[in-house]
Amino acid sequence: MSKEKIEKTILEKAEKWLSSTYDAETRDAVRNMIETNPDELTDCFYRDLEFGTGGLRGIMGAGTNRMNKYTVGMATQGLANYIKKVLPAEKELRAAIAYDCRNKSQYFAQITADVFSANGFKVFLFDELRPTPELSFAIRQLKCHTGVMITASHNPKEYNGYKAYWSDGAQMVPPHDKNVITEVEKIKIEDVKFKGVEKNISRLGEEMDNLFLDEVEKVSVSPGSNFRQADLRIVYTPLHGTGVKLVPAILERLGFENVFRVYKQDITDGNFPTLISPNPEEPAALEMALDKARKVDADLVMATDPDADRVGVAVKDHNDNFILLNGNQTAAVLTYYLLTLWLKKGKLAGKEYIVKTIVTTELIKDIAKKFDVECYDVLTGFKWIADVIRQNEGKKTFIGGGEESYGFMIGDFVRDKDAVTTCAMIAEVAAYAANQRKSIFDILIDIYMEFGFYKESLISVTKKGKAGAEEIQKMMENFRSNPPESINKSKVVLVKDYQTSKETDLVNKTETKIDLPKSNVLQYFTADGSKISMRPSGTEPKIKFYFGVKDQLNSREEYVAVNKKLDEKIEAIIKDMKLR
Repeated sequence: MSKEKIEKTILEKAEKWLSSTYDAETRDAVRNMIETNPDELTDCFYRDLEFGTGGLRGIMGAGTNRMNKYTVGMATQGLANYIKKVLPAEKELRAAIAYDCRNKSQYFAQITADVFSANGFKVFLFDELRPTPELSFAIRQLKCHTGVMITASHNPKEYNGYKAYWSDGAQMVPPHDKNVITEVEKIKIEDVKFKGVEKNISRLGEEMDNLFLDEVEKVSVSPGSNFRQADLRIVYTPLHGTGVKLVPAILERLGFENVFRVYKQDITDGNFPTLISPNPEEPAALEMALDKARKVDADLVMATDPDADRVGVAVKDHNDNFILLNGNQTAAVLTYYLLTLWLKKGKLAGKEYIVKTIVTTELIKDIAKKFDVECYDVLTGFKWIADVIRQNEGKKTFIGGGEESYGFMIGDFVRDKDAVTTCAMIAEVAAYAANQRKSIFDILIDIYMEFGFYKESLISVTKKGKAGAEEIQKMMENFRSNPPESINKSKVVLVKDYQTSKETDLVNKTETKIDLPKSNVLQYFTADGSKISMRPSGTEPKIKFYFGVKDQLNSREEYVAVNKKLDEKIEAIIKDMKLR
């Protein structure tokens, strides 16, 4: 294939990467794509990686749309420039950096540290892989002005990423996120200060681990339950990632003596050799842990993703078969447990609140209402939960918050998803239930019987490359301009468009303003209580469709039948919307 097959602007961008500024390996890779693979070249150079809900994330390789030494260096230089611009009077700027188990994570972390140090920052770099929540904690503990976590979270092995944090330990929200991108876009590769200043770099290790675990331990609301159920049988796997050290450590601190490990998955390996994908949202990721659980007759199974900010959970049903909880169910159980225990201990004083994202189950809002606790709805992404905490600092007390994608956070000492603390609390819920001769599954059924049986599901449609991104945009434009009158024979009564900030009541023919930042999310609500949400991913070439339905559960005996009925209802909605 010839150069004529490649768009002129893309070819011009790519040819800049053939200069001596770039290393030989990079130049060879770009030259090979120009000569033999114009489609791959287009995907590598048609855009620059941008900060989405999860920061900078992409496939590793050469190009402006790839994770590599140069995109990481430019992102860090832009971030450093921005910090200097907004804090010109600060005598010592500080940055904390952590990384996960992925291929090149340590390498990218060192590059990030070098660039910050060359820009005069005092840099705190973890000595080994550490979880995302500990990085968030360290930023706050060390009074850093920024921080970076090198991770692609639960994505496949080809990916890596760069999460940028502000001084409160949260990922950046507007205007900072957009302003950092503006700074990055100004930078030429020659501007990046790659040569690190070693004296400006300090290593973080066990001391920070212990400070973090001390705070996690304080979250416990029923420590007596844990010690009465010390023999609770728990299987835990870090899926080759960063949870390998701290999750077992906190479970031991809380008194759990029977924690069984999946040793093949304790091995740190960015190729994830025992997994198709290191995503605890996918049942296949928990297969080895479930096999272990059956062998040891475990009560509870937990799996954390590579950077230990998400957790997948499996519990026994009434037939002693393991079932997987989805993120909505885990969040609902945790919310119910926390509010129940806070009420029992007299800690609800009227200024407490919880937070959920707009695509997360409405069950959480119903639970909060029962306890007379305020519930905030925010856009997808934990940076928005952290933003609510920031706004309420010193005025209200944050109890917990979560989202459907297997993330939860308890207390405000961390400002991002925290699977370490969540694992500790899930184990405590299991112990609390066991003290009442119940299980977590029993508690979930209790919740459904009291508030209604909420059932949620998610499908993702992936469209690769530039053409895929354009196709996703057209899908959203069509749903936005041609909303259905009914879905699965139930009238659409409310439409929420977060891009136009309009909430349209189709029954009363009224419009109200949505008081949240603009986002490309669209929601339909139907007369029978169904909720359908559409959201293109901010970090991946996919569009996600979220489905929520509801029915009554009058007895435990009806669970199987009602569960099946709701599954069928979701499938009918998907079919009616022609999504598969």
